[in-house]
Amino acid sequence: MNREELKGKVGEVVGTSKWFVIDQARIDRFADVTEDWQYIHVDPEKAKASPFGTTIAHGFLTLSMLSAMVYDGGPEVDGVVMGVNYGFDKVRFVSPVKEGARVRAVFTMMDVTDKGPNEIQTTMGVSVEIEGQEKPALVAEWLGRRYFAEAAA
Repeated sequence: MNREELKGKVGEVVGTSKWFVIDQARIDRFADVTEDWQYIHVDPEKAKASPFGTTIAHGFLTLSMLSAMVYDGGPEVDGVVMGVNYGFDKVRFVSPVKEGARVRAVFTMMDVTDKGPNEIQTTMGVSVEIEGQEKPALVAEWLGRRYFAEAAA
């Protein structure tokens, strides 16, 4: 879709990603990268005694999966040569993601603002669903900037 069509999608779901498995290997790799080795993430035996009964993904791991999820199921806009993460207005970790769960993101366009002839800012509502659960893993308002090779006509 072009940028004017994207503006017409405000208030609508604009994409849903595939399901991603959050297994212990992924959780362990994230723990190593971030140096967050809290037992509820990396020690399956000790985590059995936690309120979760198993290891859980780091909230920031779930948040970081948004990049893969938007590449997979987010809206594609004609003429975009680069997109950047501009930040978040809101992030809430609603439910823990237990080891072995599958998650996916649903993207709702909340706002599209021209920032220049070759740039727009989008605000997307994001809900990361956990397969088989009613409550999402996280909800967020995600800001992005998209840059075009040519100015809008």
